[in-house]
Amino acid sequence: MLPEKTANGITFKIRHTMLPVSNMERTVDFYTRLLGMDVQRVRDVPEKGERVRYLGYGNDEDAGPALELIESNESRGKAPLPRWTGHVALYVSDCYKLSERLKAEGVEFVSGPGPNRPGSKDVYAFIKDPDGYVLELTERHK
Repeated sequence: MLPEKTANGITFKIRHTMLPVSNMERTVDFYTRLLGMDVQRVRDVPEKGERVRYLGYGNDEDAGPALELIESNESRGKAPLPRWTGHVALYVSDCYKLSERLKAEGVEFVSGPGPNRPGSKDVYAFIKDPDGYVLELTERHK
C-alpha cells in the first residue's frame, strides 16, 4: 500500500514524476541496469510519436511512486530539455470534487478535469502550483 493521506475528505498519494527523455533506450538502461529499477508498464502512442515507460521498484499496482519517462517528437534527440516539461502526479480519490474546490480557490488549470482517455473511468486534471510547476491529479479505477 502506498503512503497516503486524507485531507478534507479527499485521499492523496504520490503516483509518479514525469521526465521527458531524449533517448528512451539509454535512459531505461541507466535506471534499470545501474539503479535496479523495474519496467512496470509500457505505453506507446505511435500516432503522437510518443514512447512511454513507467519505472520503479516492484510492479505497477503494488509499487511506490514511479518515474514516467516520455520520449516524444519534442524531446527525441534533444538535451537538456526545458525544466517545465516534467510534472509530478498525485493520486486523488475524487478529482471532480477536488477540482471544484481548487477552482474556487483560483488555482490555474492547464487541462481537465475529465476522462483520461475516451471511455475510461479514470479522471485527470493538470494544474499549476504558485510557481507555475505543473501537477497532474489522477483518479484511477481498476
